[in-house]
Amino acid sequence: MIRLSVLDQSPIAQGSTAPEALSQTVRLARELDQLGYHRFWVSEHHHTLGLAGSSPEILVAHLAAVTTNMRIGTGGVMLPHYSAYKVAETFRVLEGLHPNRIDLGVGRAPGGMPLATRALQEGKVTGIDRYPEQLDDLIGYLYDTIDENHKFPGLRATPIVPTAPQLWLLGSSGESARLAAQRGASFAFAHFINGEGGEEAMRWYQEHFQPSLVSDRPQSMVAIFVVCAETEEEANRIASSLDLSLLLLEKGGGSQGTPSVEAALRYPYTDYDRYRIQENRKRMIVGTKEQVKERILQMSERYNTTEFMVVTITHDFEAKRKSFRLLAEAFGLSGR
Repeated sequence: MIRLSVLDQSPIAQGSTAPEALSQTVRLARELDQLGYHRFWVSEHHHTLGLAGSSPEILVAHLAAVTTNMRIGTGGVMLPHYSAYKVAETFRVLEGLHPNRIDLGVGRAPGGMPLATRALQEGKVTGIDRYPEQLDDLIGYLYDTIDENHKFPGLRATPIVPTAPQLWLLGSSGESARLAAQRGASFAFAHFINGEGGEEAMRWYQEHFQPSLVSDRPQSMVAIFVVCAETEEEANRIASSLDLSLLLLEKGGGSQGTPSVEAALRYPYTDYDRYRIQENRKRMIVGTKEQVKERILQMSERYNTTEFMVVTITHDFEAKRKSFRLLAEAFGLSGR
């Protein structure tokens, strides 16, 4: 049985505002909580006019308070910017408020341009990849295994709570899969970022998983762009906004918000632009609910996983809501 989850990046449609995008994220979470989706994650992006989610831990706190059933989490906290100790304490507070409902997804990507990274890491020693060490520290703080041999001997993350948030390592490469397997953490592959090599990375993770305090068995998930509509023609029309948005990002123009369908249809595409759009479609599933379901089931076989995290970005919020409703119908999710 396929389990459906959601990653929402709080995208700002052109002509809209960041407060409206955040409000839409909250509305979407409330609705999907009732439709039967399993998780709802929010992302971390900095110094961008196209995405409103720069502080996912704050959004998680609010979303967990206004939903009842779904797990709420981060996709993800960009750990190299922060102290592992502070992240552990933040998520222990969230776990104490919402026991067994909090996911802590972490990644090593910057989540923004170099200028933002310099500001986020101001005062830190840079040029050293401490991410694996940070992961070990984070696990130690979450599971109270910091001993006298640690650089901060006996340090405990407070508050002391009886459960821990579920730790997910996020990635779009085999390196992230290796780190997750070695630490016994759950692993989410970002197919919506990298449409190549995911199946091999997932297979390596599943075959080399080492049980730990974090988890006794491998748990995996694939995140992918999805646009679902009543007809294939309408789905492709709606997805043209995302096509153009990704193309403009590749051209280095920066994100000024999700363009409208009308803007996407008017854009003067070159032959190379159209080639890039076709390549980017490898990161998406676009079609009717029957077509989308069939392709997700095929991916489930290839990735050997039963959970998919859907990323849906449209200019029109109602088209986004409808896409998620059609997907819920396709998989027979049980609403609450």
